[in-house]
Amino acid sequence: MSQLNETIIIRLAKEEDVALILDFIKRLAEYEKLAGEVVATEAVLYDSLFVKKAAEVLICEVDDKPAGFALFFHNFSTFIGKRGLYLEDLFVKPEMRGRGLGKLLLTALGKIANERDCGRMEWSCLDWNQPSIDFYRYIGAVPMDGWTVYRLEGDTLKTFGEDNPWKIEGLED
Repeated sequence: MSQLNETIIIRLAKEEDVALILDFIKRLAEYEKLAGEVVATEAVLYDSLFVKKAAEVLICEVDDKPAGFALFFHNFSTFIGKRGLYLEDLFVKPEMRGRGLGKLLLTALGKIANERDCGRMEWSCLDWNQPSIDFYRYIGAVPMDGWTVYRLEGDTLKTFGEDNPWKIEGLED
């Protein structure tokens, strides 16, 4: 749990947090052994987060120092007819772990999901990340057995999307 006399704040990220968000993303990628896959830049993040509003970020601070973050966005479930909250990234600096900050970030997301009338909250976890798996099960989360995530990206996505010669009515160019 948190150390005595610490001031912990969880807040929505602001435009001036872009460099911090990118730093957190890079640290998370290192932890996940995926550092070579980070191609995001401050400019891309700024545009995606604060211009296009494609996702939102919570920042956790301890005594006015950045300690962790959670990046999330909304998806939609046709089965329940409501949007959901999807947690893309959650990271707490190693030196700040063991204080309950990850759980605070998750419960903050749960509060947002409830306030926004989301039908569910979901995220993915690497199969080898046993500490996180154990924690998620401890808080009551259940794995989605029988589901496999598929992905199109990069040149494959570009080529695939170009295969459709029809104009999509109602879609802006």
